[in-house]
Amino acid sequence: MRKIHCLNPISEKGLRLLTADYVRSDTLEEAEGVLVRSADMHELTLPESLLAVARAGAGVNNIPCDALAERGIPVFNTPGANANGVKELVLAALLLASRDIVGGIEWAKGLTGEGIAKQVEKGKKQFAGCEIRGKSLGVIGLGAIGVEVANAAADLGMTVYGYDPFLSVFGALHMSNFVRYTQNLDEVFAQCDYLTIHVPLLSDTWGFFNMYSIEKMKDGVVILNFARDELTHNSAMHQALASGKVKRYICDFPNEETLAMENCIALPHLGASTEESEDNCAVMAVNELVDYLENGNIHNSVNMPDCDLGQRVKGEKRIAIFHKNIPNMIGQFTSAVASCNVNISHMTNKSKGQIAYTMLDVEAEDTEAIVAILNQIPGAMRIRVLG
Repeated sequence: MRKIHCLNPISEKGLRLLTADYVRSDTLEEAEGVLVRSADMHELTLPESLLAVARAGAGVNNIPCDALAERGIPVFNTPGANANGVKELVLAALLLASRDIVGGIEWAKGLTGEGIAKQVEKGKKQFAGCEIRGKSLGVIGLGAIGVEVANAAADLGMTVYGYDPFLSVFGALHMSNFVRYTQNLDEVFAQCDYLTIHVPLLSDTWGFFNMYSIEKMKDGVVILNFARDELTHNSAMHQALASGKVKRYICDFPNEETLAMENCIALPHLGASTEESEDNCAVMAVNELVDYLENGNIHNSVNMPDCDLGQRVKGEKRIAIFHKNIPNMIGQFTSAVASCNVNISHMTNKSKGQIAYTMLDVEAEDTEAIVAILNQIPGAMRIRVLG
């Protein structure tokens, strides 16, 4: 019986995929798998029994991915599972930025007495805005969310520029022909009335919107950030809003700084807060976790290479090995199996940075002697036998 612990409430639609071979544990103790959303895992003491962590969402800043990699523990995320929910909120933000809907609502709440209809007709002109059709939008980052935003904006009649120096095959295949792909970021800044960012938070994306990048943009630009708070340098944004260089800033990250900015609308982190997104993320996370625990396959790991050897064959054992990505490891593994007079029916190997992962399907009922030899090989980090 495998123990699974949820650090956050996880959609039942995903949890129902766990078979009778799994039990939901109320504590981390002896858990083999962890499902998490936003809980901070950096200060947690994680048990030796832990084999994998699955994040029901895309960002993994709350998980010590590098430390877990050193222990041979893959961390999974669910890219694209919440893409539609975020896309729809970004489209709403485009409209909030173009039409002073929030200001109009607040003003209307204060109307009193008779003749409200006349007051409305007299005062509504102060909330006049513009239409987004015919305006230009720059989408920075063309992953699952960015591509959906770009395509939807193009469908609404916007001129869309897409920027991503690391455009994936997925992004290229799913991007509309009406999106103008460019690798020239300065062109995006110079041409676009609106900018929206959809990139991970990395050392080279921290503070992406800063005084230098903002200076390159059109006067009166509107900036949307529904990716990560730290992608925006808040003091630079405050100054740009005050000067009028940036007309409006809409983000999903309220804090003391954003709440003090005039012409900033800070939503309470609603990006993936839809029932559908939570269901999709939970289903994807549970499937990734189960496939790894039962078959050793890795899909959508942020700290380990993707690797798939299919379902285990009945009557065979699968040996899964995390190891250092150094020469002659495969040769040593196969020699260890051969020294025990055992045949390898299938095998695969993938690497990611300094870590590699090898799976061997062996025609043996007892692998104890093989594992003993494998454990003596320098560079072998964690060995697991399935079946």
